Amino acid sequence: MKPQASTFPDDFDDPLITTEGDVGAHEDDLWFLPGPLEEEPDDLPPGPRAEPSDIAVIDDWAKAEAAQAARLAKVAGRLGALDDRLLRGPDGWRHRLALIEAADLSWLAGDRVSSDRLALWISMRLSGAQDDPNALARVGWAVRRLMGGPGPMVDLAAFLDRRDPENIEDATERLEERAGGWLEVMKSAVHLHPITRACMGFHLWSLAGLGQQGDQIEAAVTAARITASDGKGANFAPLAMGGAGGLRASGLPPERLARWLDGMETACLTAMRHLDYIETWSARTEAEMSSLSGKTPPALRAVLTEWPLLSAPMAEALTGTRSWTHNV
Repeated sequence: MKPQASTFPDDFDDPLITTEGDVGAHEDDLWFLPGPLEEEPDDLPPGPRAEPSDIAVIDDWAKAEAAQAARLAKVAGRLGALDDRLLRGPDGWRHRLALIEAADLSWLAGDRVSSDRLALWISMRLSGAQDDPNALARVGWAVRRLMGGPGPMVDLAAFLDRRDPENIEDATERLEERAGGWLEVMKSAVHLHPITRACMGFHLWSLAGLGQQGDQIEAAVTAARITASDGKGANFAPLAMGGAGGLRASGLPPERLARWLDGMETACLTAMRHLDYIETWSARTEAEMSSLSGKTPPALRAVLTEWPLLSAPMAEALTGTRSWTHNV
């Protein structure tokens, strides 16, 4: 009788070899293995995105400038007309426009300093009980910088009149470093039109770490000076006269530049209307004062041209006389 061959493998002691019938049961015993993967909804917030490079940022603004080329040329023409008129006019016009622009910028920052209160503060350091001295100081700084002096591209820290505190921590980035980074981007964008470059610099202000309380005023004044850097009559380009919609920070560079141009054109036209009014008033006042003798009438007229509001103490201080009320 021939023995029947076994159906089991000879190496049945090897645990790695199993028969087909054992596979399912064997896998069921592996309770420690993870179950099948199932797709779950991704409810986690997105992580921080990498900041675009300086070249990419400048390129975006260059594309925005190309898209707004016609409008940019029109607004540049408005600014050129204002510059020419201020070049031919008295110095008091520049001072008056600087007061109005600074007062309008204060409303943008929430300080809400009117031009008459600002005039009293700058001329005689007079303020009311309801006035915030810090707000007056910020707006007073804006008037001084809008009137002239070294521009922001020379020494931004000196232009801002800011310095790091003495007890600054070592890990904190210093103002000079932050200002230097912002200036580096601005100098790399020298091929852009000054209006476009100023708009870009305004919107990069906070991203560069230059923001603090009142930073909107600082950013706007800096942009206003950069825009008029090639001018001969205008020390700054008006941005807030007639409304500050152009300074609203939202949207992509094309949208921001379009709003900037709209706001700047409105501001330039508003400034021209102010000059029309004061020029007409000055001519009429000169004719009516022609019969008056002495130095006081023309001095008073010049002061009234320069300041939007004039009190008796201001007039005495600015004209250098105490008898002007009797002469007039």
